[in-house]
Amino acid sequence: MSVQRCFIDILAPDLTATRDFYVELLGFRATFTSDWFVNLAAPDQPLLEIGILREDHDLVPKTAGGGAMLTVVVPDADAVFAAAKARGVEVVEPPRDLFYGQRRVLLRDPAGTLVDVSSQCAPDPAWMARVKQADDGSYHEEPGER
Repeated sequence: MSVQRCFIDILAPDLTATRDFYVELLGFRATFTSDWFVNLAAPDQPLLEIGILREDHDLVPKTAGGGAMLTVVVPDADAVFAAAKARGVEVVEPPRDLFYGQRRVLLRDPAGTLVDVSSQCAPDPAWMARVKQADDGSYHEEPGER
């Protein structure tokens, strides 16, 4: 299994305040913003990322607990799901395609951390039509129905 990307998702009640903390204090740059998710990257190391997910969003299971969710991007989330089931790992949510172009399975590690294992899939075209690139190269989701 090869890992393609790995970052932590902070589950936050206030996206703006949490984003500003990392941007203003540590110099991270917002690479994507919406009303439910913000992705930050280190300016000189774009693969050093932090995700900030609104804690009350429907993508966050009510059993998430704590304040973080680790995201690991792999080539095949279904293969990880099968391996997790075979090993008796707690499955919080079986694989499903999400509107923003990831197929996700949610697992819980032995320490209780919520782990989002995702692979790419086709995003919802209606959602993609609302994502616009800004002059600075970052992306922003315009408001609309999901």
